[in-house]
Amino acid sequence: MAKLSDTFSIYLERRMARILLLGIISGFPWVLIGSSLSLWLKEDGLSRSTIGWAGLIFGVYAINFLWAPLIDRLRVPYLTAKLGHRRAWIVTLQCLILVCLGTWSLVDPTANLWGVIAIGLVIAIASATQDITIDALRIEQIGQNEGQSMAAGAAIAVVGWWTGYKLGGVVALNTAETFQGAGIQDYWQATFLVLGLVIIACNIALMFIPEKPPIERSAAQSATDARIASQLGLPGFAGQVMAWLAGTVAGPLMSFFRRNGFAIALAILGFIFLFKIGEAFLGRMSIVFYKEIGFSKSDIALYSKGIGWITTVVFTLLGGLFAIRIGLVRAMFVSGILMALTNLMFSLLAWSGPSESLFATAVLLDDLAGAFATVTFVAFISMLVDRTYTATQYALLASIGTAGRTMFASSSGMLVDRLNGDWGVFFVITALMVIPALICLWVIRDKLADMLAGAEVRLFGKEVESG
Repeated sequence: MAKLSDTFSIYLERRMARILLLGIISGFPWVLIGSSLSLWLKEDGLSRSTIGWAGLIFGVYAINFLWAPLIDRLRVPYLTAKLGHRRAWIVTLQCLILVCLGTWSLVDPTANLWGVIAIGLVIAIASATQDITIDALRIEQIGQNEGQSMAAGAAIAVVGWWTGYKLGGVVALNTAETFQGAGIQDYWQATFLVLGLVIIACNIALMFIPEKPPIERSAAQSATDARIASQLGLPGFAGQVMAWLAGTVAGPLMSFFRRNGFAIALAILGFIFLFKIGEAFLGRMSIVFYKEIGFSKSDIALYSKGIGWITTVVFTLLGGLFAIRIGLVRAMFVSGILMALTNLMFSLLAWSGPSESLFATAVLLDDLAGAFATVTFVAFISMLVDRTYTATQYALLASIGTAGRTMFASSSGMLVDRLNGDWGVFFVITALMVIPALICLWVIRDKLADMLAGAEVRLFGKEVESG
């Protein structure tokens, strides 16, 4: 087994800094449609159920695989030639988010709730679409069989995402509170203009991330198109068009099932769908819970966002080392159990009342569990991706995980209402939600080693033999 210092040195590679930045760009939009939107609606007098159902806009993250094949193939006019395929798409979508923030600054949610949600939906679509190409660009920074570097890269990507989300949340909440204290009536609308500056900074920083020419990817895609064309038996241009469409849409899915086998592929998809549902229920209602039991925006910014960012960064880096050394599968079992146990801390907070020390403890432990779970989850699905269809396959796998979280978590507000506001029982229920996923993982554990043979990655605390 390699020394711990050697394992940690992977984090110091230059490409990890690039992956960190990509994670920040990916995480920041969640500040807008998550914490900021939820608190904006709450402070404008809208109900828990309304806030919960507004979270349905996150559903686009569950279906972005539907247009991921197009993002893998289609060029952005002018920008692709200047910036590269991946960066051109990111810049385009970042500009769309910027326009949406400007529009939000002009809207009153009490007078035009559907307008606010519609704009949030556009932000979610743009964010979900940019995640397709961000994840592809991240994975392409690391070689196909660099399993340990992929685990480290997953940790750094998660650190970046939480940096964008947590520190972005600190900026958003403190800016809103400052504007509110200054007597600005539409303080959230003014806050969104400030957050637009973050979008501009992200676009500037993106220019420092190199992108490799897609020579091998294009050649492999062309070979797939040619194979499909011969199977279709259609002549000339019509055959080329049909082959391109079939290869774009069906090729990535066929590749995934062909590489893994039908039964194992379904089991993997089941685990991905179920793994983080409980965490999503907690996350969707957490800021509403904090507000209801008596914490201020500055309290939430300090404990949940500021301190939460520090602990998340530390625990994510440790989680990456943890996954590398004890194995991805073991790490996912451990992190799943930790997620369930830490959810119970919020039950204790709900039953005991607003204690700052207990709040800080609950947030710290939740960040520990969430960081471990996320980094192992991201590393796992990153290892399953075929580089011929990087964007599409990662989007497919990530979308399935998001589908589980979004489809069920959107009813989180309604569940709290059905429990008559009993937050303690609510968090107990969320703790039990991880059990089906762990059962699914247990069923396929013996099959995973063969699937990832040759990737130089540990699954159960020992090296996988090269096949």
